[in-house]
Amino acid sequence: MNSQKSTSYFILFSLWLLVFSASSQIMILAPILPEIGKMLDTPTEYLGNLITVYAIMVGIFAIIMGPFSDKIGRRKILLIGSGGMAIFLFSHQLVYDFKSFLIIRAMTGMAGGVLSGAAVAYVGDYFPYEKRGWANGWVMSGIAVGQILGIPLGTFMAEHFGFRSPFIVFGVVMTLTYIIIYFKVPQPNVELHTDKLTVFSSLSKYVKLLKRPEVSFVALSYLLMFLSLSVFIIYLPTWLEDSFEVNLSTIGYIFAVGGVANVIAGPSSGWLSDKIGRKNMIIFSCLGLSLLMASTTYIVQNVGHAFLLFPAAMILIAMRISPFQALSSELVKSNNRGTLMSLLVAIGQIGYGIGGTVAGPLYSLKGYASNTFFGAISILVMALIVWKFVPEPKLDTKPVIDPSFIE
Repeated sequence: MNSQKSTSYFILFSLWLLVFSASSQIMILAPILPEIGKMLDTPTEYLGNLITVYAIMVGIFAIIMGPFSDKIGRRKILLIGSGGMAIFLFSHQLVYDFKSFLIIRAMTGMAGGVLSGAAVAYVGDYFPYEKRGWANGWVMSGIAVGQILGIPLGTFMAEHFGFRSPFIVFGVVMTLTYIIIYFKVPQPNVELHTDKLTVFSSLSKYVKLLKRPEVSFVALSYLLMFLSLSVFIIYLPTWLEDSFEVNLSTIGYIFAVGGVANVIAGPSSGWLSDKIGRKNMIIFSCLGLSLLMASTTYIVQNVGHAFLLFPAAMILIAMRISPFQALSSELVKSNNRGTLMSLLVAIGQIGYGIGGTVAGPLYSLKGYASNTFFGAISILVMALIVWKFVPEPKLDTKPVIDPSFIE
């Protein structure tokens, strides 16, 4: 195995492990919200704020760290973020009431903000555009494996050892991620931002980016994408428990089956988008997901139906994420890529936080059907924006790195 090929494997594995751990510790909140509410004696409508406070801190620190990513390089950002998140995940053991949980989630969100966009930006630095869909597909399959392994493991541990225990496990995984990045992941040889970094210059970079129409429309699409997902997913486990008396373990299995579908669809969708382009896949995914969301409460009449619907939703989500990330990473040069990806993640987290805030009241007042219709409309508007206003960067099929590795 040649040196470049070996390095590429370590890069993909470390980024995959980072995404697995970081996403699992977020996703585990949704299925264990009922357990958290019982253990901390917290009303259902307040639980979504655990999602919101994390998203807010991710957004704030993503904005702060984006320009630093372009200045000091993606490797250092990955080390700072993974190390910080490991510490804060271990700190979940200190939670004793709902307020302390909010504080710990906010601190974890700080580390999440440092990491936000870093994996995608690193892929953009290291892999050529015509292979980024493929590479992002493999890296983002960590999210799916989190559903297959992390979520069932987390729900099992939460049910038998308390809701704090899953976060400790993910802290161990994040610590391993830090070690691998430290010893095996190099800084890509790309142009970095060389000007002096100040508050004004950082804000100026964001303003200049948002003044570009294609960037502003992609940012709006990210907001709607994450808004629709949070409104749809956060209270899905609560609805299944309320409607069909589903326990935590069964919910974990539903997420796991969805993860299997996602891990199969993710890399293949990214690879396909490298061949046929990104926009058509994004639009098709949005339209299919909108229809699926709107029909959820009509289709799912028992637990068995949930085992069919959720994997279908995960396939459609996978068809959108990798192509959209690959497309977004090509809108700017490498010395602005970290800023752009952090901006998009921050805006996405704002959308996710808004969804977390409104999901609870929607569920309490109108039932889960209002959540599904709200999510469906949001994702439909995203499809319209991508279709009308988001450009499709030109694909270049000429290989840039070792073809024996990327094929």
